[in-house]
Amino acid sequence: MPAKTQICDSGKVKNAISRIADAIISEFNSSKSKKFAFIGLHKQGVPLARRLIAEIEQKTGFCPELALLDISMYRDDVGIRSALPIIRETEIPFDISGQAVILVDDVLSTGRTIRAALDAITDYGRPPLIRLAVMVDRGNREFPILADYAGMKIIPGEGRKIVVEFEESDGHDGIFEVDWETSTKGD
Repeated sequence: MPAKTQICDSGKVKNAISRIADAIISEFNSSKSKKFAFIGLHKQGVPLARRLIAEIEQKTGFCPELALLDISMYRDDVGIRSALPIIRETEIPFDISGQAVILVDDVLSTGRTIRAALDAITDYGRPPLIRLAVMVDRGNREFPILADYAGMKIIPGEGRKIVVEFEESDGHDGIFEVDWETSTKGD
């Protein structure tokens, strides 16, 4: 099997983002609280959150706020990884307390990244509602964490993982299956 195999092209990525946005719109249009904000996880959750915001604004006229969250120091493997994590800036331009938030990441796998994100969020406030949106749910859960919105479910082969690439950070959109050992993206 090749080291990197494309699973989805830019058209499928765009369609998945549209489906996620539609599901979010549907939930919040039918709830009492129609206002919500996004928290994009560095690195690939940020471009996905920006795309979801653009899609929701285009469809509804409502432009949710965006926060950027780095969870590097909240990870449970920070002391056992072979390399030091790259620390990115956390930017939360709104009060999380009292605000419904949608946490956004590219791939949901074990649930450890999302657990770390939940720990980080509670250091900044206490949102009354947290939802999770991901481009890909790849299964393999180690924590009881599920996505509320997922663009697609993809189960990679043994020793392989899923990598999502976006135009903003990678020069193109696509979803790939890669060898776990040769991959440098994600967790």
